[in-house]
Amino acid sequence: MFRKAHLLFTLLCGGSTTAIMIIMSLFYLSVSEKSLYDNQFRSFQNDVSTITASLEESNAVSMQWLARIEAQNGYYIFVTDNGTPFLYNDLHSDIDSTSHLLSESLDVYSSLFEVENLDPEGTTYSGIWHFEYEFTSPSTGGSFYASLIDIERNNALSQFIILCPLSSLSSSIVSQRLLFLLIDLCAVIVLFAFSWFFTGKLLKPLQENHEKQLQFVAAASHELRTPLSVILASNECCQTASEEERAGFSQTIRGEGKRMNHLIDDMLTLAHSGMNRFQIKQKPVELDTLCLNAYEAFEPLCEQKGVELSLQLPDAPLVRCNCDPDRIAQVLSILLHNALSYTPEGGQMKLSLFYRKERRTYFEIVMADTGIGISDAEKPHIFDRFYRAEKSRSTKEHFGLGLSIAYEIVTGHHGKISVHDNPVGGSIFTVRLPERT
Repeated sequence: MFRKAHLLFTLLCGGSTTAIMIIMSLFYLSVSEKSLYDNQFRSFQNDVSTITASLEESNAVSMQWLARIEAQNGYYIFVTDNGTPFLYNDLHSDIDSTSHLLSESLDVYSSLFEVENLDPEGTTYSGIWHFEYEFTSPSTGGSFYASLIDIERNNALSQFIILCPLSSLSSSIVSQRLLFLLIDLCAVIVLFAFSWFFTGKLLKPLQENHEKQLQFVAAASHELRTPLSVILASNECCQTASEEERAGFSQTIRGEGKRMNHLIDDMLTLAHSGMNRFQIKQKPVELDTLCLNAYEAFEPLCEQKGVELSLQLPDAPLVRCNCDPDRIAQVLSILLHNALSYTPEGGQMKLSLFYRKERRTYFEIVMADTGIGISDAEKPHIFDRFYRAEKSRSTKEHFGLGLSIAYEIVTGHHGKISVHDNPVGGSIFTVRLPERT
């Protein structure tokens, strides 16, 4: 599922970005090519104006001057006198390929004007004038900028046809397009590679959360299966058992039912925290009172097991902590119950409360025990749901949810909970709560 989603998100992200990039590239190429053509046409018009000025000042035109202009600018120049082509027209080195250009350019010029020597406004010219236009040669297939210069002197009409081939400009445009195509192809590869990496990073938390949910469901199913099996087995035994045996089976069923109820309550608590429905009702609370109440509640249990429980509170009166008293009491109960479960007879437990003033003021609750301890490999997972360490720590009364609930509660108060080794053996759980969240 996530592999398919990864692929689809990559295609969506990379495809949309590629489409935008291609559209922008085409837009830039369109503007750039139009600008190149316009600049070329303006440059051609300036050259024609210079040539026209030279022709106007000179009464005679030499072939060397025309050849020099052609060589310098890459133009083709044709000259007619009263419609008769000059001999100069036959001097082009590529006369075979240019033989039709003169007539083709004049045909295009004639098609632009219905009456010879009339402009679009209908004004008749005398003396010297020029007109620039664009045409495509049917014989060569090439595109040209053309200019026709009319010189009327002494009732004689001379015409100069100047053609500017656009082949070099077309080659430059083709090269530019190929360059952009290569750049776009490289960019597409980079974009899709980045999209694959980026969407993978985005989906990774979702995938991990999905895997945790599957693990949660599997672990919950496993935990629920055991008491259900015991209840069903006890119920079957009740059908053939004596009255005395039925009482024992009934007690077993009640015990397993309470155990299932406790498990379901823990699961609902964690489910609400995962759906952001974990209610925390904060108000000013005296944490030393909460710690004292927790100590008094667990002291009889510790005495019954033979474990020494002590309490350390600050001597000076404490300011109140802005927190949810019921939730923090639940955290204290979880830590004390966890420590009592894994501390053997003759061990020690100590609940301490401190008020720290560093960069920010906060309360620190420390639960230390001399139990079996937690290995370094297990510490990173100790707050995971349904996680229980080695079998020696896996008692029937524990589902591996208590520390997960404590973690959610402390995190909901913008605090931190951590665990480290007790120098004398066992574990030390530390809870830090800000004075005000």
